Amino acid sequence: MASPNSGSILFTVDVEEFDTAVEFGHDISLSEQVAVSTRGLTLLAERFEVVGARTTLFTTANYALHEPTLIRSLARKHEIASHGYFHTTFEPADLLKSRLALEALLKQPVMGFRRARMGFVDPEDVHQAGYVYNSSLHPTWLPGRYNHWGEPRHPFRESGVWQIPASVTPTLRLPLFWLSLKNFPFAYYKQLCRQTLRSDGFLNLYVHPWEFTDLSAYEKIPGYVRRHSRDALLDRVENLLRYLKPLGQFGTMGEFAETLSLNTSLGKVM
Repeated sequence: MASPNSGSILFTVDVEEFDTAVEFGHDISLSEQVAVSTRGLTLLAERFEVVGARTTLFTTANYALHEPTLIRSLARKHEIASHGYFHTTFEPADLLKSRLALEALLKQPVMGFRRARMGFVDPEDVHQAGYVYNSSLHPTWLPGRYNHWGEPRHPFRESGVWQIPASVTPTLRLPLFWLSLKNFPFAYYKQLCRQTLRSDGFLNLYVHPWEFTDLSAYEKIPGYVRRHSRDALLDRVENLLRYLKPLGQFGTMGEFAETLSLNTSLGKVM
């Protein structure tokens, strides 16, 4: 049992069409992209159930509309948030369009947003689209993608929206995202997560469903992306969740944002 003062563990999933294969030169249909993600998401959800972990699933509206039964089923226990309308493309209008599509599907509010590939999105646009929080900031340097080294590591309010950054280590800002889970020595990765949770009071990690399928047929995808797929990665995630469970409380991003708002109103600092 975690102590009352333990941190928040936000293990999140970016649910999307498997366009990573297309990005690296494979010509696969949309139906195959969806099917690959569905296989991985189903397997991953089983591990969440075994460990007793509640999560936030950032799903594209496109994926959710292709798999409505699965998304509605997962929404009974986990939070569903927006990952845009499509994974490959984005325009500001997609913020509202995706939220309304997901809310129509689920018959419940959608509070959060994360842009594909942690891309920049104008905070005012996020606010105008009706979101409570945005988790699109990765405050580190990722060569070829972005350099957010100087951005805040802790949650902050901007344009009326909570910005909840993905976790990086306190000093060196080593990313703790999906590629680190795959490629860092596992004992070292777990220790970094523990230290960051203890230092920051929260841990915001993210993975993708397609990682948890057999990726061996997609040979054009680099080895550092395909590494530890299917059962090896599922076992690694379950091991990580069991390791973290005594150190904090698993919860959703929406709950975390509500706690941030409550603490702010009470004058508490995280």
